[in-house]
Amino acid sequence: MARVEPHIDEQGRSAPQFLVASWRDALPDDASWDDLSTRAGEPNPFFERWFLQPSLTELDRAGRVRVAQLRVDGQLVGLMPLTFRVNYYNRPVPHLSTWLHDNAFCGVPLIVPGFEAMFWSMLLRWIDAKSRFAAFLHLPGLPMECAPTAALVEVIGEDARPAAVVACEARALLASDLSAEDYYTAALPNKKRKELRRQARRLAELGEVSVERVHTPEAIARFADDFLTLEAASWKGRAGSALASKAKHARFFRQSLAGAAQVGRAEGLSLQLDGKPVAMLVTLLTPPGSFSFKTAFDENYARCSPGVLLQKENLDLLEREDIAWCDSCAAPDHPMIDHFWRDQRSFVSHNLAIGSGARRALGAKLIAYETRHSHEGVSE
Repeated sequence: MARVEPHIDEQGRSAPQFLVASWRDALPDDASWDDLSTRAGEPNPFFERWFLQPSLTELDRAGRVRVAQLRVDGQLVGLMPLTFRVNYYNRPVPHLSTWLHDNAFCGVPLIVPGFEAMFWSMLLRWIDAKSRFAAFLHLPGLPMECAPTAALVEVIGEDARPAAVVACEARALLASDLSAEDYYTAALPNKKRKELRRQARRLAELGEVSVERVHTPEAIARFADDFLTLEAASWKGRAGSALASKAKHARFFRQSLAGAAQVGRAEGLSLQLDGKPVAMLVTLLTPPGSFSFKTAFDENYARCSPGVLLQKENLDLLEREDIAWCDSCAAPDHPMIDHFWRDQRSFVSHNLAIGSGARRALGAKLIAYETRHSHEGVSE
């Protein structure tokens, strides 16, 4: 691992250090990374050590991803992975972007409160000088209402940097002061609740129904194996998009869940019939929030709606004192969860012009072009 020597100012104080390097050369130590994760003002499990490390190891074997790190007084106070991409929505437009793979659903950096503006300012300064062939910076998946996003907008304004929101979406959110039972009653009409009771009885007629909730590393390891098997037997397996369809994705899943369980960040919830899971859900716990990461169900029991029945059990998250909300990580307008979880969480994607002179002017033109066509409803 590359060592970063501290910079000392004229008063003998440690000056902020900003490092952007290949993850193979300069990942932070485990303790510093974990400390940053617990101190970050806006939680993001997809950039925590136990998730990002196996993601990089299994899904970026060439070592192309770089990790931006901000240290102040020797302490890690900001982190975000970056990558260079040659295509933008299937068009040959080289650009820099936050690195998010297909199983990562939030792009906000991990930043200790109070250091948001410093992180963005130093990141943009580095990119302006080092980004070479990139036409612009793409920052996808930023929660609309959070301190890092607000600081980004402020920094953009102070720099008079051409930039725009190029995408906005909302997905289901579970957040309420109600009890689990009261929320269930308020969220679903009586007709739907009656239908779910009927489906629960139908499932119980087929065998003994039980609910299992696991957290320990040993139990999570078994849960991960069962989940991969269940998902592979579904339409995702037939389409080749199940985690088990590619060995590297299965390894990433097992390793990330194992790491999450080691630090108390994972919950495995399953609805079982005669001891066999018919619906499963992985939740990543990032107090005060959480993220509904992956779910699967046995299609042989589709008429009993085991996935919906499991979501009813998942409302117990509302009873936890350390969890105030849960991000569904679902696609917008999801046909099931949007009717079950009544709140929404909005995300935006920003594009920023970078560099200087002609390159910044080119980035500004590309951003203006995309924004104009997006307003006309023809942008991807």
